[in-house]
Amino acid sequence: MNFNSRRYFPYSQQLKDKYGGRIQKVSIHAEFTCPNRDGSLGFGGCTFCNNDSFVPNYLHDGMLSITKQIDHGMEFLPGRYHNAKAFVGYFQAYSNTYGTLDYLKEIYSEALKHPKIDGLVIGTRPDCLSDEQLDYLEELSKEYLIFIEFGIESCYNTTLDRVNRGHSFEDSVEAIQKVVDRGISVAGHMLFGLPGETRTETLAQAKIISELPIDSVKFHQLQIVKGTIMAKQFKDDPSQFPLFQPEEYVDFMVDFLELLRPDIAVQRFSSDTPENLRIAPNWGIRPNQIQLMIEKRLKERDTYQGRLYKEA
Repeated sequence: MNFNSRRYFPYSQQLKDKYGGRIQKVSIHAEFTCPNRDGSLGFGGCTFCNNDSFVPNYLHDGMLSITKQIDHGMEFLPGRYHNAKAFVGYFQAYSNTYGTLDYLKEIYSEALKHPKIDGLVIGTRPDCLSDEQLDYLEELSKEYLIFIEFGIESCYNTTLDRVNRGHSFEDSVEAIQKVVDRGISVAGHMLFGLPGETRTETLAQAKIISELPIDSVKFHQLQIVKGTIMAKQFKDDPSQFPLFQPEEYVDFMVDFLELLRPDIAVQRFSSDTPENLRIAPNWGIRPNQIQLMIEKRLKERDTYQGRLYKEA
């Protein structure tokens, strides 16, 4: 695979190859929750999660209709993004299939009726997608762009239990395959630096996720966020959280990329929690800068995504 000068497979290239250009997400908040929050599987949610840390500011100004959220989202997009090939509504916060089929039809239909919207990106958990819902999404995918993003987070069940995910890695494997069997594109989210995992164990996940039929992946470094269970745990015993520092993370990501299947596109390498919510680590570096550091390190090491994939 030709990575040009970047030495990894960027998601922008995958979209260009498949759809002819950029597909821009417009965030939508539909007041979902999660089964490990509402008592179905537990309470408190994931120990690391505070959804306010990644919901755009314009969605905090009182609950707006889906249509008005899209209108506001389009207004907030940088000018260069208005020439995107297509726009998709991004249901991001919490588990966006954790509801009745009738409710999903109501909110998804409202988004798809917006004249600027060509499809949906739906973020959810692997244990929150029924066959009935999949039937509906498969029908939508015949007319619209439909993408599913699953929070895998870790390939180790001990880690998933420790952070109160409420599902297993096997649940992720099964759900991903079901979605792929319907012809729908799937992305996975991975969270690096979770407590209890060694760096060697974290790195070994590259081989594991390379065996999954995912099209793309988002990488996140663990951040301790205010208002989470993990924030209290961190205060009580910070030694349990070997948080990545920037240079270490860059080297780790290059090691990970070398082991990653070369046709899995990378949507992002890191995340950036708002400063008013972040407890640690304080990198002082934006995600785009981390990306540039990773690209530079790939060149310095004369390596590329998938270089060690067959040997893994």
